[in-house]
Amino acid sequence: MFFHNAHAAGTAQKPPVTKQTDQRGKAPAGKARAADSVTATKAESIIVMGAGAARETQSLSHLALQEVAPGTSPLKTLSKLPGVMFTSSDPLGSYEWSQQIIIRGFDQSRLGFTMDGIPLGNLAYGNDNGLSIGRALQTENNGPATLAQGAGAVGVAASNDLGGALEFTSIDPSKKFGVDVAGTVGSYGTWRTFGRINSGTLPGGGRLYVSYDYQDANKWKGDGIQQQQQANAKFIQPLGDKVKLTLFGDYSQRAENDYQDLSLQMIQTKGYNVDNITNNYGLAKQIATAYQTGKPFPAGIANQDQSYYNSAGLRQDVLGYGKFDFHLTDHLKGFATVYGHTNTGEGIYATPYTATPASLGGSPISVRTTEYDIHREGFIGSLSYEVAHHTIEGGFWFENNDFEQARRFYPLSADKYTGSSVHWFRNNPFETQWQSAFNTKTYQFHIQDTWQITPALKLNYGFKSLVVDNRGRQLEGNYMGTPMANTYASGSITSANGFLPQIGANYRINRHNEIFADFARNMAAFDNSTTGATSPFAMTSAAYAASKQTLHPEMSYSEEIGYRFHNRRIQASITGYYIEFEDRLASISPVSSGTNVQGYASILTNVGGVTARGIDTAFNYRFADNWSLYVSYAYNQSVYDDNLTTGGMTYATRGKSVVGMPRNLANVQISYDDGTIWGNIGMQYQGRRTYTYTNDQWIKPNDIFNLNLGYRFHSHNWALRGLDAQINVTNLFDKRYVATVGSTGFAVSDPTGSLQTLQAGAPRMVFFTLRKHFF
Repeated sequence: MFFHNAHAAGTAQKPPVTKQTDQRGKAPAGKARAADSVTATKAESIIVMGAGAARETQSLSHLALQEVAPGTSPLKTLSKLPGVMFTSSDPLGSYEWSQQIIIRGFDQSRLGFTMDGIPLGNLAYGNDNGLSIGRALQTENNGPATLAQGAGAVGVAASNDLGGALEFTSIDPSKKFGVDVAGTVGSYGTWRTFGRINSGTLPGGGRLYVSYDYQDANKWKGDGIQQQQQANAKFIQPLGDKVKLTLFGDYSQRAENDYQDLSLQMIQTKGYNVDNITNNYGLAKQIATAYQTGKPFPAGIANQDQSYYNSAGLRQDVLGYGKFDFHLTDHLKGFATVYGHTNTGEGIYATPYTATPASLGGSPISVRTTEYDIHREGFIGSLSYEVAHHTIEGGFWFENNDFEQARRFYPLSADKYTGSSVHWFRNNPFETQWQSAFNTKTYQFHIQDTWQITPALKLNYGFKSLVVDNRGRQLEGNYMGTPMANTYASGSITSANGFLPQIGANYRINRHNEIFADFARNMAAFDNSTTGATSPFAMTSAAYAASKQTLHPEMSYSEEIGYRFHNRRIQASITGYYIEFEDRLASISPVSSGTNVQGYASILTNVGGVTARGIDTAFNYRFADNWSLYVSYAYNQSVYDDNLTTGGMTYATRGKSVVGMPRNLANVQISYDDGTIWGNIGMQYQGRRTYTYTNDQWIKPNDIFNLNLGYRFHSHNWALRGLDAQINVTNLFDKRYVATVGSTGFAVSDPTGSLQTLQAGAPRMVFFTLRKHFF
């Protein structure tokens, strides 16, 4: 497969197929101000197009991330940037099973993600090395977020950033004491509460905030909830004039019932509202019994996979770091960070494929879980030295990650479903199909120089060295107390490359115009799990032994050249790029499906390359003091370089479009902000997408409109002072469409349109928020 499916690691879960006022407050309407400078700052505070950078990069401000409905994933907000394709079947973009972000053809498993420099891993659903940004940081505490579409900087702490990097930041505690509270209510029973206390500057010079939120919402179709509670704390303490200490902590607990994966055939015959049947245990048992006995399915039910009884994802995370920033001299500075992260998770699925033993309840259904435990700790350090016209910077990243994973089955009563709609299953499995333990050690060193050759010409060049050692150990399973063999592979494998260079240049033609160009070479390390799409340990021991010596880590070569224009009213950029992606990995069956009666295991192998070329354009125009227009357009042509051979058959995939990535993406947003009243309306367009490697099925294009409106009260009355009101409307015109493609993986072909790998987009939903700042 191509840059493998963002949810491939989660495919095993299912059967195959506020704000702070000092950062956002503005002078009351009618107050005298220098219109040009203030409104220019206003316009540029939303989107900054990387002026002076030697690669394509854009940033979204704290303000831009707060204008959407509270709880919205920053990944969804970032999708207005050129070349970014984001989808989710919930209105806030936070439902992780359906989250999909693709940039220039690379999905999130091949993009780098960090928060305050801390690695967040590959953001796959069954993540083995990190967590989503929504679980790492409350949306109200998001600072500016930066995207580099082509390749992240050599110092980004990521071992998989073939196609770019997204770097998130957290806001700092304010220098004044204050309390922020907010409440949101919305469609389908959505409600969210948030509170934050800022200590202000303490006697020793330190500053602290502590915040907490609780969010609950019903699914927009079917029965179930999507719920999260989260707490953040951040402390900054100067230690003399040269050193600053920063401490950060995050706790997150998330539970979300799944939406049913759909097929084109289901959508055409039954519509978009087909979902799990969590409120009908009797029907779920009938479906399972029919499947297990070969009898006809109940009326209106096509097969055992059309609607499951229940499925859910549960995640609990604790993340923290401590960082020293230091200025040793006027020319020498650096930082040192230590961090830790623990995660416990379960993917829950009420399966009709495995019945509960009669002695334990006798239901034709049991609960299948995929269980996760992550324990990782790491160090990141950097030193920077300025001499003459050079800034030389180097750094080191080390991470030790212990990851455990297991597939277990739990009993259900024949009479009723025991447990809530989202419920941790622990301690009483009747079967452990397999259990695995993995260790990953990551070592990354980088060095780079920024050379200001002339006042107009700047050159940035450097390289990183990356070594990732993976070790897997398979543990014995059991059924009803009887030991079971585990046939998955054990052993070790290393991804290593000592020279991954980057070079870029920026030339300022004059104070408004500049050109830039860069080249980068990157490697992605192997996955380290039993369910990972590019994990050698998802093979049997025999398949692993046969293929280990021939496997190569995936590589990318990225080139881009671009132009930027900026003045007080306009920011504009256009970038052209060319990418070669080599040694892509896929799981291949050694025999044809018709002869695979003995269940030969798939083999992980390198299956060729992908070539991508395209353009990214963006235009931000403040055409009046309070008005601005933002437009972005991206064209991407990503095609497979080789035919695909699987199951003893060769398929004509050479020259075919890459799955999941549309060729055309566009955004238009018009915004108004006079300091009191603000609002924007935006349209996001996604061209047609395919979910088959032979391109025999396509999903129609969609254009979705969103509306955000707000009012900031300015009053000496204590009740109104510091009060904001906000309304957010998602999918304004209530369009029915396919959001995510490939939620359960991609296929070679799907001639009947029966592959259930699509997620329906949410209908129109409305959210109302009140925020109050005290003191």
